[in-house]
Amino acid sequence: MTRNLSGLLAPAAAVLLVAVVVAAVAGAWPPFVAVESGSMAPEVERGDLVVVTSTDRFPWGGLVGAAESGAPTTFGSAGDVIVFDPPDDGQRPILHRIAFPVTDGEDWTDRADPALLDGDCSTIAACPAPHDGYITYGDANGEYDQSAGIAPVVREEWITAKALFSVPNLGWFRIGVDAAIARLGVLPTAVGFGGLAAVTGGFGAVLLGRITARRDRSDHGERGGRNR
Repeated sequence: MTRNLSGLLAPAAAVLLVAVVVAAVAGAWPPFVAVESGSMAPEVERGDLVVVTSTDRFPWGGLVGAAESGAPTTFGSAGDVIVFDPPDDGQRPILHRIAFPVTDGEDWTDRADPALLDGDCSTIAACPAPHDGYITYGDANGEYDQSAGIAPVVREEWITAKALFSVPNLGWFRIGVDAAIARLGVLPTAVGFGGLAAVTGGFGAVLLGRITARRDRSDHGERGGRNR
């Protein structure tokens, strides 16, 4: 019974160990973000899993906007892609690209791309900039977040992580877990997914054991035939 329990818990422990190691390297927790919208398509699609790091983590330290000289290429375009969470908007964290930094009181539309603006500074609530921060946008949105009213000028302290790369479709599990937590609560979700993992691990262990036993019998039969 102890061996069976260890076999059931081993996959979960391995997943947890991988997550802890990735978090230690990335300097962010959780070290993964599940994408819930298509605002960063086509490079990052809904359901993708994005690996993130702390914004000051070597060798990826600092934040650089798309309009700045020497901007890194992330997801096929210039500029860092960040995860930020404005404290008062009631939305889930946003994964978007930095356009450029702004300072308190600046009319940032003077150096913005006109194609990503809907109006001028007099018609945009986030202009002039109410504080130091960053102008951001989703690659597929075609407008700055601050022009579209998606987010205010992003303060640096709202930024929780910087994106490194994405893995297609691996985020659906995380999205499913988050949806279950929102509907059922943390404890029922943990029990449900833990039970599912245990059952899956148990079936896998039984199947592997039968395959191994059948192979052993086959090998034994072959050796017996040769001996005769």
